[in-house]
Amino acid sequence: MGVALTRAAQWTTASSGTGKLEITPVNESLLKEILQFVEQFSSRHPQEARLVFKEPLQWTTSLEASDFKTEYDISGPAVKSQETDRDGHPMLQLTPPSISVHSFSQLSKIVQLATDKKLKEVRACLEANRDPIAKMLGPSFATVEGEDSSVLRLLEEVKEGDQAKETEIKVKLIILLQQLDTQLLSNSLKQISQWVPFLPPPHSVYYEFTNGCRTPPWRQVHGEICYLVIKPCDTQPLHITCSTAGVFLNGGIWQEGEENAYDRTSDVYRDLVTLLKSKSPHFAENINKQVGFHVKQVAGFLRVIFALPITPRSSIQQLVQNKPGGKKKLEPSLKWKNLGLASPYEYMLIVISCWVLLLSKTPGGVGGADDFSESSSESEEDEEQPERRTESNTDLPSEYWQIQKLVKYLKGGNQTATVIALCSMRDFNLAQETCQLAIRDVGGLEVLINLLDTEEIKCKIGSLKILKEISRNSQIRRAIADLGGLQTMVKILDSPDKDLKYLAAETIANVAKFRRARRTVRQHGGIKRLVELLDCVPDSAALTEEQEKDVEVARCGALALWSCSKSTRNKEAIRKAGGIPLLARLLKSPHENMLIPVVGTLQECASERSYRIAIQTEGMIEDLVKNLNCDNHELQMHCASAIFKCAEDKRTRDLVRQCEGLQPLVTLLSQADNKQLLAATTGAIWKCSISMENVAKFQDYKALETLVGLLTDQPEEVLVNVVGALGEGAQKPANRATIRKCGGIQPLVNLLTGTNQALLVNVTKAVGACATELENMTIIDRLDGVRLLWSLLKNPNPDVQASAAWAICPCIENAKDSGEMVRSFVGGLELIVNLLKSTNKEVLASVCAAIAKIAKDEENLAVITDHGVVPMLAKLTNTTDDKLRRHLAEAIARCCMWGSNRVLFGEAGAVAPLVRYLKSKDTSVHQATAQALFQLSKDPNNCITMHDNGVVKLLLGMMGSTDEVLQEAAAGCVANIRRLALANEKARYG
Repeated sequence: MGVALTRAAQWTTASSGTGKLEITPVNESLLKEILQFVEQFSSRHPQEARLVFKEPLQWTTSLEASDFKTEYDISGPAVKSQETDRDGHPMLQLTPPSISVHSFSQLSKIVQLATDKKLKEVRACLEANRDPIAKMLGPSFATVEGEDSSVLRLLEEVKEGDQAKETEIKVKLIILLQQLDTQLLSNSLKQISQWVPFLPPPHSVYYEFTNGCRTPPWRQVHGEICYLVIKPCDTQPLHITCSTAGVFLNGGIWQEGEENAYDRTSDVYRDLVTLLKSKSPHFAENINKQVGFHVKQVAGFLRVIFALPITPRSSIQQLVQNKPGGKKKLEPSLKWKNLGLASPYEYMLIVISCWVLLLSKTPGGVGGADDFSESSSESEEDEEQPERRTESNTDLPSEYWQIQKLVKYLKGGNQTATVIALCSMRDFNLAQETCQLAIRDVGGLEVLINLLDTEEIKCKIGSLKILKEISRNSQIRRAIADLGGLQTMVKILDSPDKDLKYLAAETIANVAKFRRARRTVRQHGGIKRLVELLDCVPDSAALTEEQEKDVEVARCGALALWSCSKSTRNKEAIRKAGGIPLLARLLKSPHENMLIPVVGTLQECASERSYRIAIQTEGMIEDLVKNLNCDNHELQMHCASAIFKCAEDKRTRDLVRQCEGLQPLVTLLSQADNKQLLAATTGAIWKCSISMENVAKFQDYKALETLVGLLTDQPEEVLVNVVGALGEGAQKPANRATIRKCGGIQPLVNLLTGTNQALLVNVTKAVGACATELENMTIIDRLDGVRLLWSLLKNPNPDVQASAAWAICPCIENAKDSGEMVRSFVGGLELIVNLLKSTNKEVLASVCAAIAKIAKDEENLAVITDHGVVPMLAKLTNTTDDKLRRHLAEAIARCCMWGSNRVLFGEAGAVAPLVRYLKSKDTSVHQATAQALFQLSKDPNNCITMHDNGVVKLLLGMMGSTDEVLQEAAAGCVANIRRLALANEKARYG
């Protein structure tokens, strides 16, 4: 732990003892590993856990006296542990906000008490105790670089002293801590290695390590990837470290081989450009002029940068002597000779020269600095740009050369010639890629974009009509964005000319298909302008020529908003600009071509809760349902998709039913050939089925029969929704029979072998719901469905684990010989018990529910007891989650039926937390808890613990409950406590 904190952990100040742990992936991984080690230490190594530290670990804690329960003496805000050392000093003392801890045993208890603040406590402890081992075992065991002789020192103590037993425990503890150190360092290297594949591939493998880094291994654990030396013309050479956290200046690694040369001497910058801008005024001035400078150019530069070699520590000084003017010249390797370079250092100088050349030849265009400085919350990735292969001149069609001639006229002609050239260019098939790229290759895009800045309306219109067509090509739209075309088009949206407005908006709609373009539109005020275009539409169906232009302006504005709405920030910008009421108004339009982009925008935005609420309150659900009945499949698809997203909320599900939207959705299931429409429709049916009132309607419309027919030969996107709908429908007994009669059980079981996580979650729920019927369970068992469900407990996704465990419960309940069936799964019982180590509450609740079913069989209960189910269940009892409490209490009640388990539960400290469950507001928790307490009360010591924790008063109130199971369990528990009290009195007084 000491070495890992020194070498692998990333601190805000590299050499100061008062630094803080930075928020980095490496640190988060270290903290979680240390937390897991501390949390399990007491149960795995009880002797070592009780060893008293030489000095206590002290830190500022967020824990309060109210967080401590039994085993602690509480006096106001102060807390002392009842556990003491030989001299009677408490092993834990809390005087808020300071806490002092003397053993691993108390550390384990603290992280258990901290619940959701565990990582925060571990972080605070490590920050306040930079070398915890020195405090645990004494200053002689402080972490040092080089050979570690701590174990040898301890062995010497064994020879010299008479406290051999204590020293033996110390030896074991230091070995355990060294093993942890090794594991932490190994995991840190793996964590850093995961970053490296995201870097551009290098051209050279000179001194490249297997994980892709070009730094010594002892620096890789700090996240360092490679080092650079850059010589700006206006400042001293910059010695730079490139790391997973960013780039920063170091102490001059290329000048000296000393370890302190690696220390950070500047702030951490997110990229090389930002660092150079802050350190070199000349660079900053010139980079700001390069408005076309963007991410792809930086990626190209980094591809060269990361080819820089990193030599072993012993060769650093030799490499420095390769500098011009150095005393010694190394013979270059063959790889350097192949590149035509004299030395690694000379290669570095050439890299910097290429960088300067790149800046001087960058074409003008959009402001590139924003591409680096803005952090985005958008989750979607940029579309891929297909690379165009170089074609020989003989392969190019005649249109290519004709377009090149027209571009020359555009460049040099007067207004009349320009307009004629634009008109002639439009006569070509601009949808053809050859024509699109011909315009780009000869500089036609720059000319077309420049024409947008002229005062001539005809030239602007002609240019926009061409740009609108060719911007459907991904390479062209990126080039338009690079050349600053979007900013100009956003300005045109303010023009009084309606033709210009709609053409500019439609072109923006085409260009804004990738993230950077969408961001540019927002940053230059485009969202607000596009929203304003929506507010110009007449309500009547019969339109004048001028009104038709208004409709076209609004349609193109909606198209552009649709493209832009794929960005989270743009969705918020549309809402703030007042777009929702305008979209609601356009949704009532009689013009179908208007409705498609409007509904498309709404269904994109419906992923945000604020939009879903607005869609309800603005009355848009009725319009969406109404458009489900139209003849346009694209419009139907977008309406169904919007309902799919909005139906997460109960109010929306009710509105869809009230607006009679369920039957049109069922009708659309017949469009099985249109997979996009089918996916949207089945999704809407799935989400609407969450409400049982809607399930009843779907029964009337025979929806389940159709859905069962869609369980085969469908894309996964459709299957996820179909199975989800069947899982919700199967909550009703009649539908479970319908699924069986329609032959749906076998295809559902077959889907359990898939890999799609969302599909597995839904199919396990559906199979579990079907298994509550005995006839269905017979089929599931015959198809080996329970074994498939059990195998999904190994799935790494906790949602799949939980869903599979819930499904297993009714399978065990309804199988003919469930005990024998469960035992037939080799390693199955051990697998499900081990899931009690999960940190996911849904997984824990489902596994506890399954264990409660498994424990009904005595043989299986004996097996899971041998696998340690009792201490694992007891460890979970401090939870405050009512769902977990209920199923945990059920599992404990069942597990008490074997051997001395009820005694073991008491010894493990499970009784007192269970008493607190009776204060829950959830009545189902009361019933399960009362049953568990009744079983536990059959042990006298447990009765005493219950009585001390005030259980009698709580149970007396529940003895009058209308729930007979609760009533009987509460009375039985009180009776057992009373019998013990009477027996004590009789023994005492005769």
